[in-house]
Amino acid sequence: MKPTKRSVLRLLPAAVLAAFFAVGGAYAQSLQPNQTEGFSAGKLVKFTYQQNFACVHQPKDDLDYNGVMAQSDSGEFQTPICQAGIQPTIDPTGDNAKRTAILYVLVPMFSLDKDQNSNDAIPCPTGVRAATLCGPALGKVLIELFGAVPEAYKIKPLVFTDCPGPGSMPGTCTMHASTVDLGKVLVALGKLPAPATNVFLPTPNHSHVIARSRANTERAIWWEVEPVLVTDPADWPDQSGNFGITSVRKLRQAEQRGQAVQVPSNFFLFFSSKSMQGMPGMDDQD
Repeated sequence: MKPTKRSVLRLLPAAVLAAFFAVGGAYAQSLQPNQTEGFSAGKLVKFTYQQNFACVHQPKDDLDYNGVMAQSDSGEFQTPICQAGIQPTIDPTGDNAKRTAILYVLVPMFSLDKDQNSNDAIPCPTGVRAATLCGPALGKVLIELFGAVPEAYKIKPLVFTDCPGPGSMPGTCTMHASTVDLGKVLVALGKLPAPATNVFLPTPNHSHVIARSRANTERAIWWEVEPVLVTDPADWPDQSGNFGITSVRKLRQAEQRGQAVQVPSNFFLFFSSKSMQGMPGMDDQD
């Protein structure tokens, strides 16, 4: 029987995979400081960010779990709480969030080398909130909860990711928040007991996917960030989009196999999108 791409990937040693996913190439080098790359229908796209992120707090939210609704808690907004696992009803413009474009943020929640070194976890980015779990402390918690430090939170991941950008520090991405609250998600995954509390982690290493219909969005718009926890290395896309989750259709297939978990968030980004004609990538359908 002819080996499948999936079976071959599983047999490759971590060192080979690291080289195969290595950052580089003319496309990455062409990015401006306010740009990142992504995928749409199996093709490469380029995002250009026009302003800072926004994390929506609605009046009856209590995102800091202090028992006071946001409408009566001015302190809740002084450092934005970008929270996964919450679904706001409106976007930053006040429009119905159900009509907001979706940016699927792929997060590699697997470890190619079963990393047991807590020192490999992302250190605290400059200016990050004091409560953020990062560095060796983060590594110890990840090993306890997931059995290893996932590529998502390594200083030097063994897979290519769109963020951080070329030459940028781990835990960062242009115009993004520097921390994400994963408390609700960890409770939902059964990794922490209920009720949820704030668990601030650095922005993970990640890649992006958008729908085919949004590939050429020439005017910058707000996009709702929908984190997708990817658990199978065979589903992870390489830099050129030759395989892995490079379209919404492939994302849905991975979800059906139980190898990707999508969650909502109150995190929004403002950017335009342009398909990279002539760049590598496979034809696909959303």
